[in-house]
Amino acid sequence: MQMPELPPLRKAGTLGDALFAWLTRGAAVLTLLLLVGIIVSLMIGAWPSIRHFGLPFLWTAKWDPVQEEFGGLVMIYGTLATSLIALLIAVPVSFGIALFLTELSPKWLKRPLGTAIELLAAIPSIVYGMWGLLVFSPLLSTYVQQPLQRAFGDVPVLGALFSGAPVGIGILSAGIILAIMIIPFIAAVMRDVFEVTPALLKESAYGLGSTTWEVVWRVVLPYTKAGVIGGVMLGLGRALGETMAVTFVIGNFNQLETLSLFEAANSITSALANEFAEATPGLHEASLIYLGLILFFITFVVLALSKLLLFRLQRNEGKRT
Repeated sequence: MQMPELPPLRKAGTLGDALFAWLTRGAAVLTLLLLVGIIVSLMIGAWPSIRHFGLPFLWTAKWDPVQEEFGGLVMIYGTLATSLIALLIAVPVSFGIALFLTELSPKWLKRPLGTAIELLAAIPSIVYGMWGLLVFSPLLSTYVQQPLQRAFGDVPVLGALFSGAPVGIGILSAGIILAIMIIPFIAAVMRDVFEVTPALLKESAYGLGSTTWEVVWRVVLPYTKAGVIGGVMLGLGRALGETMAVTFVIGNFNQLETLSLFEAANSITSALANEFAEATPGLHEASLIYLGLILFFITFVVLALSKLLLFRLQRNEGKRT
């Protein structure tokens, strides 16, 4: 018996799939074009300063709008120093929070505590700045800076780091405020990636007699290292780009007299916030845009280094296997 011929199958959704592919490709291309446009516009705006000062702008500390002599060393140092202090404080605290929420917290406390920590990310940065200036700075001066000066004032290296007037405003204060601001971001990412670790892997490690710390260090972290590094980079990017909170507590001082953490300083974002509206067209305005271009470059380098670190970790894993 001859079977009847079936009609040719119509490719369902072909037009929709093609449209979706073009839309996603267009979104990716648009993002790249916007990135290129930002770089080009920054370079055009900063070109008078680039042509006049060149690369020595990066290691020149003098910033004098009256004499039209500009250098970005103070702002670059303030940006990097405050971000580094923020990471040194925020990463261990965020790791502890994520570890407690995923491995140690009772069920009745896990959700409200996690929600409370995430709510810290919703507080506007200007509120952090006002709180830091009016409440935190006096406490820092009385209970942290003055005891540190009494304890380490005569030590050769630490004494230099803790020198200066303990008024609660400066690089250390800005770094701690930034740490408080980025802890919710890093902790939330770490908690989420810790929770995606298969329960079978953790239970197997516990069954072999591993402690909670050994399970986290030898099972959870290797499995989620990409997400953990991504969370840390997210926090670092937030710290590098923060403006208002840093402006309130860093002191906005455009001279680099010592490397003390207690000295008032400046950052790229605070300098832009304070001076851009009043900058006159010419070298002053171009130098501020030059600072923005440098901040863009710093962020790009940080992201590139994080990708390189992840690549090396994955390659070393492949060699071990």
